[in-house]
Amino acid sequence: MASLKIKFRPSSVAGNEGSIYYQIVHERKVRQILSDYHVYPFEWDSKRSVVVTKNDSPRRDEILYVREQIRNDVERISRIIAKFDLRGINYSTDDIISEFDSYIAKYSVFSYMESLIVKLKQNGRMRTSETYYATLQSFRKFRCNSDIMLDCITSDMMEGYEAWMRNRGLSSNTVSFYNRVMRAVYNRAVNDEVIENRKPFRRVYTGVDKTVKRALPPCDLYKIQSLDLSSSPHLDYARDMFMMSFFFRGMSFVDMAFLRKSDLSNGYISYRRRKTGQLMMIEWTPEMQAILSKYPLNPSHFLLPIIKNTIIDQRCAYRNAGYIINHNLKSIGKMIGLRIPLTLYVARHSWASVARNIGVPLSVISAGMGHDSEATTQIYLASIDTSIVDHANSQILKSIFNQ
Repeated sequence: MASLKIKFRPSSVAGNEGSIYYQIVHERKVRQILSDYHVYPFEWDSKRSVVVTKNDSPRRDEILYVREQIRNDVERISRIIAKFDLRGINYSTDDIISEFDSYIAKYSVFSYMESLIVKLKQNGRMRTSETYYATLQSFRKFRCNSDIMLDCITSDMMEGYEAWMRNRGLSSNTVSFYNRVMRAVYNRAVNDEVIENRKPFRRVYTGVDKTVKRALPPCDLYKIQSLDLSSSPHLDYARDMFMMSFFFRGMSFVDMAFLRKSDLSNGYISYRRRKTGQLMMIEWTPEMQAILSKYPLNPSHFLLPIIKNTIIDQRCAYRNAGYIINHNLKSIGKMIGLRIPLTLYVARHSWASVARNIGVPLSVISAGMGHDSEATTQIYLASIDTSIVDHANSQILKSIFNQ
């Protein structure tokens, strides 16, 4: 079995910091790994092979950080040696160093997440890759672009990340979203036996808060549909895409954008949800045809006038279209006096809400929206109109006190 020691090499220049290195001995072969850490001779305890500091030292925080990083390096090397021993195969000091260098290169947070993003794209999971990329960019900003090893993620760090997000004005659900993605990345590294699970997410928020009601009643949907927007083609187009989403049983915008002309056949739209891969079929109605007929035939193979050029980056094109549509929908919402921002996502919530209010069973709503379970549908329907609850409460009080 290989042995590992922490060593200190004084600087050849008097008064300068010396270097910390790791000495590995195996089968009488001695190799060294030079660390990135430097301390002064008076900060090194040769008897205990550890860096030391005093409480009143101006370098105390820096030395404590160095001590922690050395501990992490020693744990990594020790883990590599234990893995080699467990395999029962011959290995050399060079093998240990090569494995250590590979670990440092592959298993930093930034590198590991970047590799996962590439794999997700290769597997066709574009939406998930985008959420991982957004989370990586957020965490980069928190870290001021300073990378960190996966096994250095602590509960204190994640609490700091959460506080940083909240100070920037992010909602609880957005904070939870980023925390859950980071937890998924961490758990994957644990499952891959890259790191040990130190449960750094136990004190951060990963739940789902009730959101502001995003569903519109039929009267508001009628107002949107009835607006005369003939003098504002950009608003008219935004309204049409919103209503088309509603007519499509709350179809997500990404699925709308990538509908192909060949998906419309024999009076039905047939497509697979890009999020879940679930096969969906929707009857083609006169309302849908009326909107489609307003626009010239899409020159591309896509059905709707969203992605018109297949040469450009299609995902970038649909995202840009979505941003513009949502911006214009907010203007439409103000025109009819809505209290919530009007977005394409409101169409999905509205379809579910209207369906519930006219007595459509939850199982049917769930199937219509392409949810994997009714529990997901319940999230859409959880923000029930408070006026309904208030009315029910008043009836209860009357039954009790008006006797």
